[in-house]
Amino acid sequence: MKALILVGGFGTRLRPLTLSVPKPLVEFANKPMILHQIEALKAVGVTEVVLAINYQPEVMLNFLKEFEASLGIKITCSQETEPLGTAGPLALARDKLIDDSGEPFFVLNSDVISEYPFKEMIEFHKSHGGEASLMVTKVDEPSKYGVVVMEESTGQVERFVEKPKLFVGNKINAGFYLLNPSVLDRIQLRPTSIEKEVFPKIAAEKKLYAMVLPGFWMDVGQPKDYITGLRLYLDSLKKNSSPKLASGSHIVGNVIVDESAKIGEGCLIGPDVAIGSGCVIESGVRLSRCTVMRGVRIKKHACISGSIIGWHSTVGQWARVENMTILGEDVHVCDEVYSNGGVVLPHKEIKSSILKPEIVM
Repeated sequence: MKALILVGGFGTRLRPLTLSVPKPLVEFANKPMILHQIEALKAVGVTEVVLAINYQPEVMLNFLKEFEASLGIKITCSQETEPLGTAGPLALARDKLIDDSGEPFFVLNSDVISEYPFKEMIEFHKSHGGEASLMVTKVDEPSKYGVVVMEESTGQVERFVEKPKLFVGNKINAGFYLLNPSVLDRIQLRPTSIEKEVFPKIAAEKKLYAMVLPGFWMDVGQPKDYITGLRLYLDSLKKNSSPKLASGSHIVGNVIVDESAKIGEGCLIGPDVAIGSGCVIESGVRLSRCTVMRGVRIKKHACISGSIIGWHSTVGQWARVENMTILGEDVHVCDEVYSNGGVVLPHKEIKSSILKPEIVM
């Protein structure tokens, strides 16, 4: 089986992290986002993954070469010269996706984190005999999204309603598809939307089916949702009794800590924290609802909550960092400095407090 991952563009919503690496390589729970997906695809028998990309393909490929070998899966790029929307990339990668087997192929949005129930999706696709399957997820506020209206018992999709003013349902497109090769005949090589142009036509022919995603779902393409997504991901690890979760008297709630990280005396860590490789957390530090990326040093008695600390940054003694502060790579927050929602570009030193959310160039 094959899969196409829609990687797309510049990852502007996750700046300043994406100024250092392409968005799919930004770590989520101590692993590059895209690797969560590739590992899940490999587990259900996918042998080749095609990345649809229009930005820095060489960076992506060089990075993923090592995983090709360790996972035993072929990873290639299909590079757009202009943005092709969500369907155009399928037409561009047509020759890479079609083979003699006639098997369906997966299409994934690269920003989505979930438990990836691909095995169930394959079974569902075989059972309904239609041309295309998509995953849907239930949301509390469907008016912010495109809603999928479907026949509950069979999953047959009737129509799509974009940002409905009146309630028509609470299921939205989760960004995972399983498509027969014949779907490619419906797509022209031009900028085009799979949700707005391709799927409604398949639904009109009663050949599109939707399966409700079990477990959690989050599009982690922006900081607020990244932090929420980490909580949901760690909750899922807890539910499945994962050995990845840290334990100890200094741990509160769900926390993952890379085995190479060092944590000092008298710290209190959690809930919902990820600490990356090579980090040094000095004594008396308080961390909650945050991600601390590779190579960071947090000095004594600092307090960090609801924030993302980029690679190789340092947070000084008695500093306080909170309210969706995002530090880019190699940012140095001096001792006793306060950051309230500062978004700091890479390679900066912060000597005075950031009292309200702002971007520090």
